[in-house]
Amino acid sequence: MSLDEAWRILQDSQFKRTKNRETILQFFSSNDRYMTALEVRNFLEPDNPGISFDTIYRNLATFVELGILEETDLNGERNFRMQCNVGVHHHHFICRTCGKTKSIPHCPMEMIALNLPNYEIEGHKFEVYGTCPNCVL
Repeated sequence: MSLDEAWRILQDSQFKRTKNRETILQFFSSNDRYMTALEVRNFLEPDNPGISFDTIYRNLATFVELGILEETDLNGERNFRMQCNVGVHHHHFICRTCGKTKSIPHCPMEMIALNLPNYEIEGHKFEVYGTCPNCVL
């Protein structure tokens, strides 16, 4: 997702353009990987000392709710990244070392749904975890 798309979504949802939101979105836009709220705080702190985790989490939750950021759980901690392939159903391989992702275009739900006749599937989340080639070295 581009920054322009993210701002369009925020403005369409009546959210103001604030310095914190701008800086957070820029941070995610320039990092193609999952990141924690602590990484966001460490990035923001030099220009905004004392920024609270509440402010950060509130913005991250808003971005996830609006579809600007994707969220996953890695090692028991919430991680976020800029939405990729907007509007295209896909899944990810996620490197547990560096947080980088690789899109998986094939969805295994068709095969799984065949094994669940008469069940109503309401949604799913499929992620593959491991180590990317750069981190294996």
